[in-house]
Amino acid sequence: MRLLLVEDEEKTSSYLCRALGESGFTVDISADGTEGLHYALEYDYDAIILDVMLPGIDGYRVLESLRVSKQTPVLMLSARGSVDERVKGLRLGADDYLPKPFSLIELVARIQALVRRRASDGADITQLQLQDLHLDLLARRVFRANIRLELTAKEFALLSLLARHQGEILSKMMIAEQVWDMNFDSDANVVEVAIKRLRAKIDTPFAVKLLHTVRGMGYVLEVRPQPDDK
Repeated sequence: MRLLLVEDEEKTSSYLCRALGESGFTVDISADGTEGLHYALEYDYDAIILDVMLPGIDGYRVLESLRVSKQTPVLMLSARGSVDERVKGLRLGADDYLPKPFSLIELVARIQALVRRRASDGADITQLQLQDLHLDLLARRVFRANIRLELTAKEFALLSLLARHQGEILSKMMIAEQVWDMNFDSDANVVEVAIKRLRAKIDTPFAVKLLHTVRGMGYVLEVRPQPDDK
């Protein structure tokens, strides 16, 4: 699951990013309202954590602009905990509002609830299937040939991305943007290493290979004809 965190306090942002990552989320970060709105409109997120007080444009204006075209679940954060402030955020389209200071456990629980609610409303795909490979995006479980595969958080995020775009060739840069940091150095070999480790888990023990390298272009998850296919 991929989140956008729009928070200008570096200490808070770093703390939340680490905690959410440990809970299985991939987190993109913006410290500016204008930039945060751009990311929210440009990319598809499972949920957005949006601070109210931001440089550029404030969280309320970000939310108002976002709701013109997208209904991504939004949890607002603010040191302003008055009823009027909470009502303002909710009326502008926020799905939840959490005043600072807050419990990290509560924030993670609220984000998980927003993601589940979105899935139950039919706004998101929660199950992905390719031949005998099955992904449960909510439970964060992967099975192949009814065998459960143990993946790390990054391996799960990588496989989820490939499965959502099965049949499409994804470049290293695209994978790096989606699974790691938006400004990720595409010359680094972290994508290659992650692909190698993922392939060892989802392909190596099985006869039919699903994860393929397209030389000079990137990687694709798809079923290809076997040599003995008629």
